[in-house]
Amino acid sequence: MAILIKNIKNLLQVEKEIRLLVKGSEMRELRTIKDSWLFIDKGLIEDFGEMAGLDEPSYYKEYHDLQIIDAGARMVMPAFVDSHTHLVYPASREIEYIDKIKGLSYEDIAKRGGGILNTARKMQEIPEDVLFEESLGRLDEIAALGTGAVEIKSGYGLTLESELKMLRVIKKLKQVSPLTIKANFLGAHSIPMEYRGRQGDYVDLIINEMIPHVAEGNLADFIDVFCDKGFFTVKDTERILEAGAKYGMRGKIHANELDYSGGVQAGVKYNALSVDHLEYVGDEEIEALLKSDTMPTVLPGAAFFLGMIYAPARKMIDAGLPLALASDFNPGSSPSGNMQLILSMASILYKLLPEEAINATTINTAYAMGISDKLGSIAKGKIANIIITKEIPTYEYLPYYYGANKVDTMILNGKVFIPQY
Repeated sequence: MAILIKNIKNLLQVEKEIRLLVKGSEMRELRTIKDSWLFIDKGLIEDFGEMAGLDEPSYYKEYHDLQIIDAGARMVMPAFVDSHTHLVYPASREIEYIDKIKGLSYEDIAKRGGGILNTARKMQEIPEDVLFEESLGRLDEIAALGTGAVEIKSGYGLTLESELKMLRVIKKLKQVSPLTIKANFLGAHSIPMEYRGRQGDYVDLIINEMIPHVAEGNLADFIDVFCDKGFFTVKDTERILEAGAKYGMRGKIHANELDYSGGVQAGVKYNALSVDHLEYVGDEEIEALLKSDTMPTVLPGAAFFLGMIYAPARKMIDAGLPLALASDFNPGSSPSGNMQLILSMASILYKLLPEEAINATTINTAYAMGISDKLGSIAKGKIANIIITKEIPTYEYLPYYYGANKVDTMILNGKVFIPQY
C-alpha cells in the first residue's frame, strides 16, 4: 500500500543526497521542509516536498490503494535508531537497584556474582519460547516510543548453549518484527565465576567454540567485547576481534565506562564500527577516533542510572567527531529503551543542541549499526521508518518536553505500526 502524508508542519532530517553520518559542526544543522508532504511506496520513501508543489490528484489516479494521512500540522521525522541494547534478557534486577541505592558500586555487585552473572544464571533457566515472547513485547514497547531499528546484543549467556539461545531468539525476532534488527555476539560481556583467575581460558572458549558456532548458524552481524577495568583486557579484546573478523563479524566495543582502558584505541586499531559508553575519554582517545571510521557512541541511560560521570560529548563534537547516542536498554544498568528520553538527556545532561541530539539519535546511530545508507534520515530510496509526532510547537520541543510520549503514529517499512503487546 502506498501512503501520502500531507499538511506536515515540518519535515525533519531531510536529505537530497544520502549521507552516512554527520560530524563536528555539521551536527548543528538539521535540514527541514515546512508545510510539506511525504510519499511512501513499497516500503520506501519515494518523494517529498513543499505542499505548494504537491500534485495530489495524480497520486489518486495512479495508486488505487493509496492511504492518505493528513498530518494536521504535526511533524514528521525519521524513526529513532538504537544501536546499543541488551533487550533480550530473562528477568529484571530491581533488587540490585536497591543495592545501588544503598551505596554498592557496579563493580562491587559484579565481584559478588551479581550484575551480568546474575542474569546469566537466569538465562540458563528460562525456556527459549518464553524469552522470545518477552523480548517481542519489549520491541513493541520501544517501537511505540519511536524506535524503528535496534541492535540487540547477546552476552547474558556466558556459556555456549545460552549464548546460542539468545542469538536464536534475536534471529527469530528479525523474522517476525517490523523493526530493523541487527544481532551482536557479546560472549565477552563478563567473566564467569568458574573462570575467575583463568580468564584466558574463557577467551579461548569464546574464540575456539563460541565464535565458530555463531558463524555456522549465521547468528550475528557483529562481535563485541567489554574492554574495561575488571573485565576484558586490550589483549583479550584484540584476540576476540581478530577471531571474529575471520568469520566476517565486524567489531564493536564496550569501552572506557569504568576507567581509561585502552578499549577505544583497540577499537580503532581493528576498525570497529563503534566504541560505546566512553565515560572516560581524553585527548588521546579523541585523536585516535579522529583518524578512524569508528563511531563514538554515548549511552546516557547507563551513566544516569548508575550515577557515573558523563562522557565528554560536547568536547568530542567540538573536536570534530561525529557522535551517536543509544539507550543501552538492559535490566541492570539502563532499564529503559525510550529513545525520546535519551534525546532529552542529550540536551539536559550533555549540553547538546536539539539539532545535535536529533542527529545523534537518527543518522549517526544508524551509522553505528551499519545501516545509515537505508535508515536515519528522510531521503529518497530509504526505508520508510517514520514518526508522525503529536501536535508540538517546534522540533526543539522534542528534547525539551521530557517524560511524555510525543509519538502519534509510527510507520515501519511503509506500514502503519500497531503494537501487538
